[in-house]
Amino acid sequence: MDALLIFDFDGVIADSEVLSNMVLADIVTALGLPTTLEDSYARYMGKRPDDLVAAIEADLGRPLPEGFNENFQGETLDRFRRDLMPVAGVRDYIETFGHVPKCIASSSSPKRLNTCLDILALRDEFAPHVYSASMVERGKPHPDIFLHAAGNVGIEPNRCVVIEDSPSGVKAAIAAGMRVIGLTAASHIQHDHYQQLSAAGAHHVVATFDKAADATHRMLSELEA
Repeated sequence: MDALLIFDFDGVIADSEVLSNMVLADIVTALGLPTTLEDSYARYMGKRPDDLVAAIEADLGRPLPEGFNENFQGETLDRFRRDLMPVAGVRDYIETFGHVPKCIASSSSPKRLNTCLDILALRDEFAPHVYSASMVERGKPHPDIFLHAAGNVGIEPNRCVVIEDSPSGVKAAIAAGMRVIGLTAASHIQHDHYQQLSAAGAHHVVATFDKAADATHRMLSELEA
């Protein structure tokens, strides 16, 4: 099929945002800036590592210690090895659309993506098409990572269906000229998340992967028409 499914990773495949933001909130609090889990969601979630550092430094008003990113990633991966789970329904969704080319386009680092795919035993479903925003100039909400992913797979942007859980990711996919399903199935989702994804431009916003499958079938049918 001449179409491509593009998955964001954290909050779409891996139910990781609660875990990583708990770790981050504790680290930033220890640096002298009291930070709750909800603060971390609001200020830092979904950012590339370099953009995350810049945001925290702006909030702290001083440079972060040497090796901050490496320490944060190490603590986060340790937590993932203990507790990481897939987003409910994602395995069945992947199986349902096994005949459609698929890839990952995420703000996370290659090391984090590869480690999590191994933890979840999902590497074979996506490799070698796993793309990190560290591979492009600009992170989400810019379209660079989605255009990079589609270009590497060899599918035109207007034939791509993106599954995203963040407003910035939805905006990036829309800017890339792609169809977008906003997903609110992960455990970090807040009460107003549906409205945020809809306002960002998602063509459909769904609460489960079963509903995402219905929307995907419709979108793929439109592409075949």
